[in-house]
Amino acid sequence: MIGLLRDLQNGVRALRRAGFDLLFPPRCAFCHVELIDPPPDFDLCPDCEIRFGPEEWIGCPRCGAPRNADYSIDDCPSCQNLQLWFDSVVALGNYHAELRDAVLKMKRPWHDPLSVAMGWLLWKRRRAELARVQADAIVPVPMYWRRRLKRGKNHSETLARCLAKSLGVPVCWNVLTRRRNTQLHSGLSRAQRFRNVRGAFQVKRPERVRDMRILLVDDVLTTGATCSEAAKTLKRAGAATVAVAVVARA
Repeated sequence: MIGLLRDLQNGVRALRRAGFDLLFPPRCAFCHVELIDPPPDFDLCPDCEIRFGPEEWIGCPRCGAPRNADYSIDDCPSCQNLQLWFDSVVALGNYHAELRDAVLKMKRPWHDPLSVAMGWLLWKRRRAELARVQADAIVPVPMYWRRRLKRGKNHSETLARCLAKSLGVPVCWNVLTRRRNTQLHSGLSRAQRFRNVRGAFQVKRPERVRDMRILLVDDVLTTGATCSEAAKTLKRAGAATVAVAVVARA
Protein backbone atom coordinates (compact mmCIF):
# COMPACT_ATOMS: atom_id res chain seq x y z
CA MET A 1 0.00 0.00 0.00
CA ILE A 2 2.84 2.38 0.89
CA GLY A 3 4.56 1.54 -2.39
CA LEU A 4 1.37 2.26 -4.33
CA LEU A 5 0.98 5.66 -2.63
CA ARG A 6 4.60 6.51 -3.40
CA ASP A 7 4.08 5.59 -7.06
CA LEU A 8 0.97 7.77 -7.20
CA GLN A 9 2.84 10.71 -5.65
CA ASN A 10 5.68 10.32 -8.15
CA GLY A 11 3.17 10.16 -10.97
CA VAL A 12 1.48 13.36 -9.83
CA ARG A 13 4.82 15.13 -9.59
CA ALA A 14 5.78 13.97 -13.09
CA LEU A 15 2.47 15.19 -14.54
CA ARG A 16 2.83 18.52 -12.73
CA ARG A 17 6.36 18.93 -14.07
CA ALA A 18 5.27 18.00 -17.57
CA GLY A 19 2.51 20.58 -17.45
CA PHE A 20 4.91 23.23 -16.16
CA ASP A 21 7.42 22.45 -18.94
CA LEU A 22 4.63 22.71 -21.48
CA LEU A 23 3.73 26.20 -20.30
CA PHE A 24 7.31 27.28 -19.62
CA PRO A 25 9.73 25.20 -21.74
CA PRO A 26 13.15 24.74 -20.09
CA ARG A 27 15.85 26.98 -21.46
CA CYS A 28 19.62 27.09 -21.27
CA ALA A 29 20.68 28.95 -18.12
CA PHE A 30 23.26 30.93 -20.12
CA CYS A 31 22.14 31.51 -23.72
CA HIS A 32 18.40 30.90 -23.07
CA VAL A 33 17.88 28.70 -26.09
CA GLU A 34 14.96 26.28 -25.61
CA LEU A 35 16.08 22.83 -24.47
CA ILE A 36 14.43 19.95 -26.30
CA ASP A 37 15.88 17.22 -24.09
CA PRO A 38 17.34 18.92 -20.98
CA PRO A 39 19.83 17.05 -18.76
CA PRO A 40 18.34 15.82 -15.47
CA ASP A 41 20.67 17.84 -13.22
CA PHE A 42 21.19 21.21 -14.92
CA ASP A 43 19.91 23.38 -17.74
CA LEU A 44 22.70 23.98 -20.23
CA CYS A 45 22.51 23.45 -23.97
CA PRO A 46 25.15 21.19 -25.60
CA ASP A 47 26.87 24.17 -27.24
CA CYS A 48 27.36 25.96 -23.91
CA GLU A 49 28.62 22.75 -22.30
CA ILE A 50 31.35 22.55 -24.93
CA ARG A 51 32.26 26.24 -24.58
CA PHE A 52 32.45 26.15 -20.79
CA GLY A 53 34.01 22.81 -19.98
CA PRO A 54 36.75 21.35 -22.16
CA GLU A 55 37.04 17.61 -21.77
CA GLU A 56 40.62 17.92 -20.54
CA TRP A 57 42.05 20.79 -18.54
CA ILE A 58 45.82 21.17 -18.64
CA GLY A 59 46.85 23.34 -15.74
CA CYS A 60 49.50 23.59 -13.08
CA PRO A 61 48.49 21.07 -10.40
CA ARG A 62 49.61 23.48 -7.69
CA CYS A 63 48.00 26.77 -8.78
CA GLY A 64 45.74 25.75 -11.68
CA ALA A 65 47.24 28.20 -14.16
CA PRO A 66 46.93 27.11 -17.83
CA ARG A 67 50.16 25.52 -19.01
CA ASN A 68 51.69 23.26 -21.61
CA ALA A 69 51.56 19.54 -20.99
CA ASP A 70 55.34 19.34 -20.58
CA TYR A 71 55.52 21.91 -17.74
CA SER A 72 56.57 20.70 -14.33
CA ILE A 73 55.41 22.37 -11.12
CA ASP A 74 58.83 23.98 -10.72
CA ASP A 75 58.53 25.55 -14.18
CA CYS A 76 55.15 27.25 -13.67
CA PRO A 77 55.66 31.02 -14.04
CA SER A 78 52.42 31.77 -12.20
CA CYS A 79 53.37 30.24 -8.86
CA GLN A 80 57.14 29.90 -9.02
CA ASN A 81 58.64 31.47 -5.87
CA LEU A 82 55.13 32.26 -4.61
CA GLN A 83 53.90 30.94 -1.26
CA LEU A 84 50.43 29.47 -1.65
CA TRP A 85 48.74 27.70 1.25
CA PHE A 86 46.40 25.50 -0.77
CA ASP A 87 47.70 22.18 -2.07
CA SER A 88 46.07 21.92 -5.51
CA VAL A 89 43.53 23.52 -7.83
CA VAL A 90 40.76 21.99 -9.95
CA ALA A 91 39.31 24.36 -12.57
CA LEU A 92 36.57 23.95 -15.15
CA GLY A 93 38.25 26.23 -17.67
CA ASN A 94 40.10 29.41 -18.48
CA TYR A 95 38.62 32.76 -17.47
CA HIS A 96 37.88 34.20 -20.90
CA ALA A 97 35.13 34.53 -23.52
CA GLU A 98 31.83 32.83 -22.60
CA LEU A 99 33.13 31.32 -19.35
CA ARG A 100 34.15 34.78 -18.14
CA ASP A 101 30.68 36.06 -19.04
CA ALA A 102 29.11 33.18 -17.13
CA VAL A 103 31.16 33.90 -13.99
CA LEU A 104 30.14 37.56 -14.10
CA LYS A 105 26.47 36.64 -14.52
CA MET A 106 26.66 34.21 -11.59
CA LYS A 107 27.32 37.13 -9.25
CA ARG A 108 23.78 38.41 -9.77
CA PRO A 109 21.04 36.90 -7.58
CA TRP A 110 18.61 36.26 -10.45
CA HIS A 111 21.21 34.04 -12.16
CA ASP A 112 21.19 31.36 -9.47
CA PRO A 113 20.14 28.66 -12.01
CA LEU A 114 23.36 29.44 -13.88
CA SER A 115 25.38 28.95 -10.68
CA VAL A 116 23.70 25.58 -10.22
CA ALA A 117 24.43 24.63 -13.83
CA MET A 118 28.10 25.60 -13.51
CA GLY A 119 28.43 23.62 -10.30
CA TRP A 120 27.11 20.48 -11.95
CA LEU A 121 29.23 21.04 -15.06
CA LEU A 122 32.36 21.42 -12.90
CA TRP A 123 31.59 18.02 -11.42
CA LYS A 124 30.73 16.46 -14.77
CA ARG A 125 33.94 17.60 -16.48
CA ARG A 126 36.36 17.29 -13.52
CA ARG A 127 34.97 14.42 -11.48
CA ALA A 128 38.24 12.42 -11.63
CA GLU A 129 40.33 15.35 -10.36
CA LEU A 130 37.76 16.18 -7.68
CA ALA A 131 37.57 12.57 -6.54
CA ARG A 132 41.37 12.45 -6.16
CA VAL A 133 41.15 15.20 -3.54
CA GLN A 134 39.34 12.69 -1.27
CA ALA A 135 37.64 15.57 0.50
CA ASP A 136 36.12 15.01 3.91
CA ALA A 137 34.22 18.31 3.77
CA ILE A 138 33.51 21.23 1.46
CA VAL A 139 33.91 24.87 2.49
CA PRO A 140 32.67 27.78 0.34
CA VAL A 141 34.74 30.97 0.33
CA PRO A 142 32.61 33.31 2.46
CA MET A 143 31.51 36.86 1.78
CA TYR A 144 31.49 39.60 4.38
CA TRP A 145 27.95 39.81 5.77
CA ARG A 146 27.22 43.31 4.46
CA ARG A 147 28.35 42.42 0.94
CA ARG A 148 26.30 39.23 1.00
CA LEU A 149 23.23 41.15 2.16
CA LYS A 150 23.70 43.67 -0.66
CA ARG A 151 24.26 41.01 -3.33
CA GLY A 152 21.48 38.73 -2.10
CA LYS A 153 23.46 35.47 -2.29
CA ASN A 154 26.90 33.92 -2.23
CA HIS A 155 27.31 31.97 -5.47
CA SER A 156 30.23 30.05 -3.96
CA GLU A 157 27.70 28.47 -1.58
CA THR A 158 25.59 27.34 -4.55
CA LEU A 159 28.65 25.78 -6.20
CA ALA A 160 29.62 24.11 -2.92
CA ARG A 161 26.15 22.62 -2.51
CA CYS A 162 26.29 21.07 -6.01
CA LEU A 163 29.74 19.58 -5.46
CA ALA A 164 28.77 18.26 -2.04
CA LYS A 165 25.80 16.41 -3.49
CA SER A 166 27.92 14.98 -6.30
CA LEU A 167 30.83 13.92 -4.09
CA GLY A 168 28.66 12.72 -1.21
CA VAL A 169 30.46 14.83 1.41
CA PRO A 170 29.04 17.50 3.74
CA VAL A 171 29.35 21.26 3.45
CA CYS A 172 30.78 22.95 6.55
CA TRP A 173 28.45 25.93 6.71
CA ASN A 174 29.50 29.05 8.65
CA VAL A 175 32.78 27.53 9.79
CA LEU A 176 35.03 29.81 7.74
CA THR A 177 33.91 33.44 8.01
CA ARG A 178 35.18 36.86 6.96
CA ARG A 179 36.04 39.00 9.93
CA ARG A 180 36.28 42.22 7.91
CA ASN A 181 35.12 43.68 4.61
CA THR A 182 38.11 43.61 2.28
CA GLN A 183 38.64 45.92 -0.67
CA LEU A 184 37.57 44.63 -4.08
CA HIS A 185 40.55 43.16 -5.93
CA SER A 186 39.81 44.73 -9.27
CA GLY A 187 42.64 47.13 -10.11
CA LEU A 188 44.97 45.87 -7.35
CA SER A 189 48.37 44.36 -8.04
CA ARG A 190 49.23 40.84 -6.92
CA ALA A 191 51.13 42.10 -3.86
CA GLN A 192 48.26 44.44 -2.96
CA ARG A 193 45.76 41.60 -3.20
CA PHE A 194 47.73 39.41 -0.81
CA ARG A 195 48.04 42.30 1.67
CA ASN A 196 44.35 43.13 1.28
CA VAL A 197 43.12 39.71 2.50
CA ARG A 198 45.75 39.16 5.19
CA GLY A 199 43.95 38.15 8.39
CA ALA A 200 40.53 38.52 6.72
CA PHE A 201 39.23 35.06 7.66
CA GLN A 202 38.59 33.15 10.84
CA VAL A 203 37.44 29.63 11.73
CA LYS A 204 34.68 29.67 14.33
CA ARG A 205 34.75 25.99 15.27
CA PRO A 206 38.20 24.48 14.65
CA GLU A 207 37.04 21.02 15.71
CA ARG A 208 34.93 20.83 12.55
CA VAL A 209 37.97 21.08 10.27
CA ARG A 210 40.67 19.49 12.41
CA ASP A 211 42.52 16.70 10.53
CA MET A 212 40.07 17.10 7.63
CA ARG A 213 40.81 17.19 3.91
CA ILE A 214 38.98 20.33 2.81
CA LEU A 215 37.74 21.24 -0.66
CA LEU A 216 37.56 25.05 -0.77
CA VAL A 217 35.11 26.33 -3.41
CA ASP A 218 35.02 29.69 -5.20
CA ASP A 219 33.94 31.00 -8.60
CA VAL A 220 37.26 32.25 -9.99
CA LEU A 221 40.93 32.14 -9.00
CA THR A 222 43.16 34.93 -10.28
CA THR A 223 46.31 35.53 -8.22
CA GLY A 224 45.26 33.00 -5.59
CA ALA A 225 45.39 35.57 -2.79
CA THR A 226 41.89 35.00 -1.40
CA CYS A 227 41.98 31.20 -1.57
CA SER A 228 45.50 31.10 -0.18
CA GLU A 229 44.55 33.21 2.84
CA ALA A 230 41.44 31.10 3.39
CA ALA A 231 43.53 27.91 3.12
CA LYS A 232 46.07 29.30 5.58
CA THR A 233 43.29 30.03 8.07
CA LEU A 234 41.87 26.51 7.68
CA LYS A 235 45.26 24.85 8.06
CA ARG A 236 46.13 26.88 11.14
CA ALA A 237 42.81 25.70 12.57
CA GLY A 238 43.95 22.12 12.03
CA ALA A 239 42.89 21.14 8.50
CA ALA A 240 45.15 18.44 7.04
CA THR A 241 44.97 19.55 3.39
CA VAL A 242 43.13 22.21 1.40
CA ALA A 243 42.38 21.82 -2.32
CA VAL A 244 40.61 24.51 -4.32
CA ALA A 245 37.80 24.02 -6.86
CA VAL A 246 36.83 26.94 -9.11
CA VAL A 247 34.75 27.47 -12.21
CA ALA A 248 37.43 29.58 -13.89
CA ARG A 249 41.18 30.12 -13.58
CA ALA A 250 42.43 33.50 -14.78
